[in-house]
Amino acid sequence: MKLTKKFVGSVCHREKLNVPAGRAQMAAQGRQGGRKSNKMTALVVDDNVVNRAIHHRLLDNLSIESEAVGNGKEAVDIHCSGKTFDLILMDMDMPIMNGIEATRKLREMGIRSMIAGVSTRSVEHEIREFIEAGLDDYQEKPLTMSKLISIIHKIKG
Repeated sequence: MKLTKKFVGSVCHREKLNVPAGRAQMAAQGRQGGRKSNKMTALVVDDNVVNRAIHHRLLDNLSIESEAVGNGKEAVDIHCSGKTFDLILMDMDMPIMNGIEATRKLREMGIRSMIAGVSTRSVEHEIREFIEAGLDDYQEKPLTMSKLISIIHKIKG
């Protein structure tokens, strides 16, 4: 038996599905978003177009493939579609679904990607709530090359 994902609102639910033996490998590859290269991938989750462009440029300078979405719901949805990422750069304050909610939801879904919170927030209890939602790292904006490299080193261990 294999698991497949069923979309309900912005949350995907797993259902049991019989997959013929020859298709098991294709199903597993689909869960990985069809990724075949060993190149590191990142998802930028930020409602600000300028921040998304800056983060994309920083990632691109490190030869990291990246995609961007504008809110937490879109981050959850892209994972429900089967895509996976090594790194998720998550803003805290976004419309529709904020970074705290999105991080909790991704962790509930079993997403094990490195999630780094990137925000302008400096109030300690807000940062603590964000970290407790499931972050692996937190960096204050603006994200710089040295901050990004620090996050990447944690992934590579």
